[in-house]
Amino acid sequence: MRTLQWLFLVSALLFVSGIGLVIAAGRTARSAAPAAGPAAPAVPPVATVKHVMLAMTMPNAAAIWDSVSTIVDAKGVTENQPRTDEEWAAVASSAAVLAESANLLLTGDRAVDRGDWAKFAIALRDSANTALAAAEKKDPAGILAVGEVINESCDACHERYQRQ
Repeated sequence: MRTLQWLFLVSALLFVSGIGLVIAAGRTARSAAPAAGPAAPAVPPVATVKHVMLAMTMPNAAAIWDSVSTIVDAKGVTENQPRTDEEWAAVASSAAVLAESANLLLTGDRAVDRGDWAKFAIALRDSANTALAAAEKKDPAGILAVGEVINESCDACHERYQRQ
């Protein structure tokens, strides 16, 4: 009988311990952060700074600048601004691409330094995002105002970094 009692006691202890482990594991699983998915593959830059500037930054900044203007000539005063949903969408797309071009200027080995270069690129991105918001609101005054901010960020960077 002693053996039978001993086996009963060991079985009961193992049962209670197993329940305790299940409860502890459940609490740990609830409080643990979800596992991150597979790491994104490293994407090497393809375009140079010059490629980004010529293909993305300059044409899209020009599209924003040209989208809202006032022309005074012998014919009188002409106000240019987007009028249709498609024209406003084109300005918004230019602003989005301009913001992304600023992001590209910060990635990989394109960044000349992490000081002024980063500051100028971030200023360009922020002003492009402001232009995007103005285009989505169909706000010509907002586009006109942010056009100057975009120009100032471009001029400041080119003054410091543009090479001949």
